[in-house]
Amino acid sequence: MKYQTKKDALILLEDGTIFHGKAVGNQEGTAFGEVCFNTGMTGYQEIFTDPSYFGQLMVTTNAHIGNYGAMAEEVESEGIKISGLICRNFSYEFSRPNAESLEDFLKAHKLFAISDVDTRALVAYIREHGAMNAVISTRVGDVDGLKAELAQVPSMEGLELASKVSTTEPYFFGDENATFKVAALDIGIKRNILKNLADRGAYIKVFPYNADFADMAAWEPHGYFISNGPGDPEPLTDAIAAAQKMIGSNKPVFGICLGHQVLALANGVTTYKMHNGHRGINHPVKNLATGKGEITSQNHGFAVNREAAEANEALEITHLHLNDNTVAGLKMKDKPVFSVQYHPEASPGPHDSRYLFDEYFERLKEGNS
Repeated sequence: MKYQTKKDALILLEDGTIFHGKAVGNQEGTAFGEVCFNTGMTGYQEIFTDPSYFGQLMVTTNAHIGNYGAMAEEVESEGIKISGLICRNFSYEFSRPNAESLEDFLKAHKLFAISDVDTRALVAYIREHGAMNAVISTRVGDVDGLKAELAQVPSMEGLELASKVSTTEPYFFGDENATFKVAALDIGIKRNILKNLADRGAYIKVFPYNADFADMAAWEPHGYFISNGPGDPEPLTDAIAAAQKMIGSNKPVFGICLGHQVLALANGVTTYKMHNGHRGINHPVKNLATGKGEITSQNHGFAVNREAAEANEALEITHLHLNDNTVAGLKMKDKPVFSVQYHPEASPGPHDSRYLFDEYFERLKEGNS
């Protein structure tokens, strides 16, 4: 154990419930956000840097975090996006010779973390009572003050966060001599999504969350992509309007996670905040076309209204989450437009669903043959 003495810390939930722990690295700190949990056994660095988790306090259910360190090439964005980390056992030592310690990585990005938490009890509580705002802090003697500050933190429901993680200026990714040009709307995009598109022959121009569709169309792309991202999809009025025009262009459109929800809203289908959300790398999904099951990587706290999707004559549900029968995929019946609620790039996670990128490129080929 690197630190023989650790500072006491606590987790204060908005309903007043308190869990206790210790500050990682003997640091003092306080962090606010919506508390949620991820069940993945690996990939903690990718999770911490995924823009979809912006504004959240991440509880990792795996007992050991940090045991294989951190490496620069395993980040999904330009920095850490979670608000704070809650774990059971934090490993100050790590196994990979070319890595740095997770402690140093967190310090470099100024992320406050606490360990020695009974994460099984905390996760069980969240599962029963739902995701809620919380604060983690070493100010263990100032519970009343923390309660007052926590009361000022806005709810995730109705909260627009894409603007906090999106690029501010368009940029390019991939080989400019690639076969296809794809215009991507960045509402929290992961680097491995861009890599999967580029590896299949796309040159991508990434546009800000509030980009005007006319600017995207002026680049004359072969197709459009709407990314993953954090927060409530309903406030994303610019993205929804852009999605409607993408649909009207009759060019292929692919949406992932938040992009899936934006495409549903563009078709008049509502979304809602889930009790807990889906966050992990072992979520079972059924492909309704093939009847096959897929193990998927997921990280979302909102979902598409299934009844509204079923009632929409323009849409067809293509995938269902097998744990709760929520909508995991959609396609338009008369347009080359489709989306999934999960992450086919799976970083981290299994690669069962990477065929979806191939299907997107088949649509690109068909539309430009």
